[in-house]
Order: sequence, then structure tokens, then C-alpha cells
Amino acid sequence: MKFAAEKAGPVIAFIALGSNLGNSPQIIEEACERLQEFSVVPLRKSSLHRSSPVDCPPGSPDFLNAVVAIQPQRDETPESLLAKLQQLEREFGRRPKVIRNEPRPLDLDLIVFGNERRATAELSLPHPRAHLRRFVLEPLGEIDPELVMPGQGLTVRGLLESPGRSPDGFHG
Repeated sequence: MKFAAEKAGPVIAFIALGSNLGNSPQIIEEACERLQEFSVVPLRKSSLHRSSPVDCPPGSPDFLNAVVAIQPQRDETPESLLAKLQQLEREFGRRPKVIRNEPRPLDLDLIVFGNERRATAELSLPHPRAHLRRFVLEPLGEIDPELVMPGQGLTVRGLLESPGRSPDGFHG
């Protein structure tokens, strides 16, 4: 099944997963099983990618990252899906932040929800930094290298190949 964003057809949502606290491979796998419940078709998932912490407290452990693509229920909204993702994080032991970007057992970010765009206190779509983060783009590129995120002029493949990208994925 091809997931490249198309004008017509089902809405596809892309969710980035990260874990750097606990048994990260098992947490990511179990989270993917739970995310399947949110999709009307089998989800597509990337392989696991190890990444160094970006903008995290000193001494933070490496992350394991992945991306999944789901087809949400017809009546699902970005906001209702975000609420489900936040509840799932809590079920996996995520607690309210004490320190910005502190280690966490599970971090779920809604990267894209079809062609939807949002800029509210609760939700920004597409994710405002996804196009800058190699740890999102590489696994996303496994699933849909031809995806053009709303507001971007390049495909995921093009973003990964763009000159000036630093090793951690941020433009310098």
C-alpha cells in the first residue's frame, strides 16, 4: 500500500515514537501494537533508529526512534488522535515534565495528519520541527520517501538529501 500524500483518498497520519528510558526496544514494539488499534488498516512502521539526544539535559541516554503510518478512523480529528497519543504515553509511564526534554519511556509526536494544518497551544501540524530532525526524517523516509509534509516544498527524501543539513539533522 502506498502512503504518499494524495489529494483524494484516505487520511494518513504519521506518528514519531521515541524512547530513552527503560527497555526501549520493547516499549517501542508494544507502543506500535497499541497504535494499531487507532488504524483501520495495518499500520506501516519503520525499523528502529538509534539517535543521540538533541536539546536534552546533559547525560541523557540515547533514543530509539521509529515512525508509523496509520489510517485513522473516519471521524478521528488531529485533536482526538493527539489526546489518544498522550493517554498512551501516560500508560507507558510518562509523567509531567519537570525538566525540558528529560528522559522518558515513550514520546509520541503527531507529525502529519493528512493535509491538516494547525497552530494552536495544544497542537501544531505538521510538527514544527519534523522537517529538521534526522531522527524523524530517516524512519519517515523508510515508510514514505515521497511524502511532502504540508508547508514543505521538498519530499522527505529531498529533505534528507538537502545540502547544509548537519549530522544531527538540524540546519546549521
